[in-house]
Amino acid sequence: MKVLPALRSTPTRWGGLARFFHWIVALLIAIQALIGLYMVGLPLSVAKLKIYLLHKSIGMTILALVLLRLAWRAYDPHPQRPGGMSLWQWRGARLVHVTLYFLLLALPLSGWVYNSASGFPLPWFGMLQLPAIAPVSASLAAVALLAHRAAFIALFTVLMVHIWAALDHHWRLDDDVLRRMLPFSKRGAK
Repeated sequence: MKVLPALRSTPTRWGGLARFFHWIVALLIAIQALIGLYMVGLPLSVAKLKIYLLHKSIGMTILALVLLRLAWRAYDPHPQRPGGMSLWQWRGARLVHVTLYFLLLALPLSGWVYNSASGFPLPWFGMLQLPAIAPVSASLAAVALLAHRAAFIALFTVLMVHIWAALDHHWRLDDDVLRRMLPFSKRGAK
């Protein structure tokens, strides 16, 4: 099966599909963080339950998109190490990316386990009822909630490193590391 060339990555630039997955997940994570931090302080009400349902649906969407991104990444080769980037920087970037993917899976999965262990339903945007993936258990729910919160803190920390490194490459090092992931930048343009 031949895939449109613009969707595929090249040795110097991420392809359109990889960039789509990157930026849509980034947007959803930002929305999810704001919703998550807002909802925990709300008193129990119908509005709070609706916000929780939205939070769960967005989390499951992120999980699906990350799984699709990983499948695409296995199929689509990633760009080569940029000229001028040291091997330790390249390995550090790869470690950050692996950690991000791990946390992007751990966060929604721990939320799903918490939801299941708490005995709550999981309707995806009110259209599809997702199955429970754990038995109802107060102790498991407590552990899953702790894991969910820890994964959020870890994800936030690693994302700050990721963003700092991208901006450092763009402004201080003046290379194409950030440009090759930006949605509308010209290929090879500085």
